[in-house]
Amino acid sequence: MGEIDREIDDGRVRLDKWLWAARFFKTRSLAGEAIAGGKVQVNGDRAKRARPLHLGDEVRVRLGVYEHLVVVRALSDRRGPASTAAELYEERPESRAAREAMALQLKSLHAAFIPEKGRPTKRDRREIARVKGRS
Repeated sequence: MGEIDREIDDGRVRLDKWLWAARFFKTRSLAGEAIAGGKVQVNGDRAKRARPLHLGDEVRVRLGVYEHLVVVRALSDRRGPASTAAELYEERPESRAAREAMALQLKSLHAAFIPEKGRPTKRDRREIARVKGRS
């Protein structure tokens, strides 16, 4: 927790830096694009990338079909390991349940569209030819 313990200037950090440090986005540019695109809200309001975050702020992040609703528990403007990043926020239980339900729904939907087989085998082709009356 060394990175989190260090003093951040007057207890605030930019939203885009925090999202990057918390590992929601791979780069600060991607975080900024998501913020500009309206995919990130702070305390229910649309935010700008330079908005200062405070402890206890509620951040809603939409990543594809998934939506994360987290509460800021610590501030950091440095990206560290995933274990350290996980300590920066606490995800709401209803958010986690909704994401798990969406993952299950997508998994079952994907399973319904998987074709049974690829190309017909030689045996299948002979059966098709026999049914069509060619041989």
